[in-house]
Amino acid sequence: MTDVLWAALCGALAAAAALLIGKVVLLRRSAEEIRRQLGEHLETDTNTLLSIPSRDKAMCRLAADLNVQLRRLRGQRQQYQSGNLELKTAVTNISHDLRTPLTAIFGYLELLEGEPQTGEAARYLAVIRDRAEMLSALTEELFRYSVILSGESGGRTEAVALGTVLEESLAAFYTALREAGITPAVRMPPVRVVRSLDRGALARVFSNLLGNAVKYSGGDLEITLTESGVITFSNTAADLGGVEAGRLFDRFYTVEASRQSTGLGLSIARTLVEQMGGTITAQYKGDRLYIQIVFPECQKNG
Repeated sequence: MTDVLWAALCGALAAAAALLIGKVVLLRRSAEEIRRQLGEHLETDTNTLLSIPSRDKAMCRLAADLNVQLRRLRGQRQQYQSGNLELKTAVTNISHDLRTPLTAIFGYLELLEGEPQTGEAARYLAVIRDRAEMLSALTEELFRYSVILSGESGGRTEAVALGTVLEESLAAFYTALREAGITPAVRMPPVRVVRSLDRGALARVFSNLLGNAVKYSGGDLEITLTESGVITFSNTAADLGGVEAGRLFDRFYTVEASRQSTGLGLSIARTLVEQMGGTITAQYKGDRLYIQIVFPECQKNG
């Protein structure tokens, strides 16, 4: 009798263990399925919801709660995309609309400058031309930004030596840097660092970073390029704080409104770097601003 009871008990325990193992396996499978589906939902915009093979109440509640959050996230994403598209369209339209009156303004300025003038009138005309040229530059910056965001800039990818493009950009900014009292300290490796990039976009990134240094540097600029494809721009920025450094890549954000800037330069740089598969970050340490660009080794050609 005892043997029979033991056998029955062992059978019941074995059945319970098998049932428990089966439930654990099913729960693990459900958790893995939730993880996989959640990753797909976060990467792509889809109308489908999470579904799991388990009927476990706790897992079903988890899936239901996640579906609620996914619906909210989808709504917020669609709202953001709609607003972003409207902003791009508005920026493009504004830049186009400003070009026509600016062309007329420059035309009449040339006519006025050809007429006899008093010293006072010449001074006023010089101020008008300076402001008009600044407005024209800002308009072009807005237009270029809208084109870059739309992905229509479409440059050709080629094997690019980072140091060569950096040297060309520094040469183009020689006069502006000298007028700002800045003598850049540049360090480059003895070997060519080559990546497969859009040469024009890379030159634009360097140009925007150099322009930022001319406007906001405390009088110095250090640029370092490493063999691993890391480019670092650093300069004294005593008036900048950690919070401001974190916002430098936000579009339309400017450190000083009086500098007549659109606040798009570094935002454009970030967009272009990311489109080329790189990363760009800003840090503020010891009264110095460090902007670092990294182009991964996988970008290297051949």
